[in-house]
Amino acid sequence: MKKSLKAGVLGTGHLGKIHLRLLHQSEKYDLVGFYDENKAVRDKITEEYGFKAFGSVAELIDNVEMVDIVTPTLFHHELAKQAIEEGKHVFIEKPITQTVSQAKELIALAKKHKVLGQVGHVERFNPAFLAVKNDINDSMFIETHRLAEFNPRGTDVPVVLDLMIHDIDTVLSVVDTPISTISASGVSIISETPDIANARIEFENGCVANLTASRISLKNMRKARFFQKDAYISVDYLDKKVEVVKMHDAPKDIGDFDMVLENAKGKKKRIFFDNPEIPEVNAILMELECFADAITNNAPVIVPLNQGKNALEIALQITALVEKSSS
Repeated sequence: MKKSLKAGVLGTGHLGKIHLRLLHQSEKYDLVGFYDENKAVRDKITEEYGFKAFGSVAELIDNVEMVDIVTPTLFHHELAKQAIEEGKHVFIEKPITQTVSQAKELIALAKKHKVLGQVGHVERFNPAFLAVKNDINDSMFIETHRLAEFNPRGTDVPVVLDLMIHDIDTVLSVVDTPISTISASGVSIISETPDIANARIEFENGCVANLTASRISLKNMRKARFFQKDAYISVDYLDKKVEVVKMHDAPKDIGDFDMVLENAKGKKKRIFFDNPEIPEVNAILMELECFADAITNNAPVIVPLNQGKNALEIALQITALVEKSSS
């Protein structure tokens, strides 16, 4: 049996504390400790949870095999670079870095130092998405809505990088073809930067993805709908629910209870309602443990650094278009 990985957390805000608790409970990791630049925060967490606080970033990196970076994005590149150059594997919360060039540098460094990296695009591990991802094939139209209630603390980050990037990543994960064009627009309502954004991504195979993100909604919503030949798939990331409707050519002998649609040319399709089982998993714990499997058991990295870079690249393009439209 493989030994558990020695892990340390950098950054202990709201999400960082969640990572701390999950790494501590996981059998695949040995949580060695954490570092936060705020000493008062370090002391409080040590007192509350009993986790060891290191006195510096370098000291933490020296004592672990995997560094979990859950700081503001501003510090991702610098911290990940420091860890990778010391031969440590890195888990980096989304977005991977502030700029594409920073992401490219981390990818090159990870290859040079033969370490693995994963980006925290957690919706890939959402139970609802896991339940249907194998059914999402050759989608030709995708529609996503990610709406959040207003929170003043979230307005320092563009809405595309804060919210829409989740859906950019999941769309890129299921549409395996290059992008042909991107258009986007947005509106600033309360903040200095756009609070609502809409983007249309057209792919070379004809697929179109229409993504909407808002941080001034009256209610929270995280939904995606995938339309493909003979199938409709709806994913509710928030409530962990799915709808799958499939159509097949109707048989000659149609049952009394069969649901059948007939088009103008007389072609008949029988409709099936599929109810895939939704796994009971903690998405954050699963993404962390999948990364441990990649390190210790040579399993594939589910969201490697290059995919984090791809999502960032599209998000930054959309952000520029949105800001231009609202200026």
